[in-house]
Amino acid sequence: MTTDLTMLVWSAVLTVALVLPYTTALALKLGLPVMVGNRDNFPTVGGWIGRSLRAHRNMVENLVPFAALVLVAHVAGAANAATALGATIFFWARVVYAGVYIAGIPWLRTLVWTVSIIGEVIILTQLL
Repeated sequence: MTTDLTMLVWSAVLTVALVLPYTTALALKLGLPVMVGNRDNFPTVGGWIGRSLRAHRNMVENLVPFAALVLVAHVAGAANAATALGATIFFWARVVYAGVYIAGIPWLRTLVWTVSIIGEVIILTQLL
């Protein structure tokens, strides 16, 4: 398996793993009946739990274009050292981003997000 595809797999694993902190915290904070209910009147949560939820949502949003780029590069035969670098940058920036977002460090969060986008742009340049 190429580095690009390996980083895509690990990005999917990261996306799933990001569910665990906030769902566990919400279950402890709100109780199991609220968590298994229909969530029609689900309370808004703040602090690290809310940031953890938003970090997960942001990862889901960013995983889609990343996956598209990696898969197109692979299918088109354009996967190379540059796409591997871009995918690696994306993945590790997203790992750092999750920690920084949950910790609540806004300016660094934006900087790290930008680095992850640079990883995607590197892949894109190989497709154009």
